[in-house]
Amino acid sequence: MITITEAANSRIKEMMAEQEADNLVLRLAVRGGGCSGLSYGLGFDQEINDDDKQIETDGLKVVIDKDSAPLLEGVTIDYKQNLMGGGFIIDNPNAIATCGCGQSFKTATNPGTPTKDC
Repeated sequence: MITITEAANSRIKEMMAEQEADNLVLRLAVRGGGCSGLSYGLGFDQEINDDDKQIETDGLKVVIDKDSAPLLEGVTIDYKQNLMGGGFIIDNPNAIATCGCGQSFKTATNPGTPTKDC
């Protein structure tokens, strides 16, 4: 299960409304890279693959590829606004280590592929 806070849900819907496309869903993914080995991917997509995990939360459709789903189980996505702007914050209970900026992580079972130039 993935939790998307009200603030994050609202901001994502605002961003979707700014796009010039119909039938958008939020796609969450995990890819190799970053200082800690695994990086988060958040973006909009119009295609849903047969093996994607699909979730709907407060009117927001979310899809996750089958390989990323176990690494994102239990994740909470929030959105915080401050004087420097705003940004999404991902709290992942599966992460045993994260980089200083919080954009990459590793799990006990998946160290990923850390990028050397971080």
